[in-house]
Amino acid sequence: TSYDPLSSESSCHSSLSYDACDRHQYLWDTIRREAQRDAAAEPLLSSFLYASILAHDSFERALAFVLSARLHNTVLLPSQLFDTFLEVLLTQPDVTAGAMADIEACAQRDPACLSPSMALLHYKGYHSLQTHRISSALYRQGHRVMALALQSRLSEALGVDIHPGAQLGQGVFLDHACGVVIGETAVIGNNVTIMQGVTLGGTGKEIGDRHPKIADNVLVGACSTVLGNIAVGEGALIAPGSLVLKPVPAFAMVAGAPAKQVGCRQPQSTAQSV
Repeated sequence: TSYDPLSSESSCHSSLSYDACDRHQYLWDTIRREAQRDAAAEPLLSSFLYASILAHDSFERALAFVLSARLHNTVLLPSQLFDTFLEVLLTQPDVTAGAMADIEACAQRDPACLSPSMALLHYKGYHSLQTHRISSALYRQGHRVMALALQSRLSEALGVDIHPGAQLGQGVFLDHACGVVIGETAVIGNNVTIMQGVTLGGTGKEIGDRHPKIADNVLVGACSTVLGNIAVGEGALIAPGSLVLKPVPAFAMVAGAPAKQVGCRQPQSTAQSV
């Protein structure tokens, strides 16, 4: 069953509407309750669930722990990564807001996602996005060497390569997240879904601003490639395996190599169907 923030099972205060609750605390309470339920049901996972979620008093601390546990190696120690990640999450509200929106995107758009806690604990697409959000914040602050080191480690550990200069909106969903490449000057809007094997890259013939600009509510199908500083309009759909070399109009459906428009989407349906 997909996550529904309005359902009584998902709500920390079922008698209140979702809008009446503090959004972040609401989601964190839901995640903690799910972890408590799962720890009771699966004793073998109780230590893992305690260390990852139940031992922490905030979403930021839990996320910093999960990411540091996933990305550490012999020279990037988990305690050092935890401190670095936590500082960004506590001082950059946009990073935490993006992380919250992304976890809801997983739960709402992926039928296989049983709960928000499942996305937080296990989804490497989610982990990749949050590592990028942190590295991007460090990049903007001038910590470029650290940001690029995180990009390299993310690519090595999870197979997702996102330059810290790329700009991401909120509610982004990387489904499966195998072999995704996003270039330095790419811009991705809100509520975008990107499937496995996608490249948002340059043509190799440009310098400066050279990567795609993806508007809100776009779906980029598996193994698609979008090259160059071109715009993909709001609500567009790029079919799997497409090679996109020219701008895509809003709400257009494109397919093929090179991609051509093959249809249109209904504007009112794109946000729900992404």
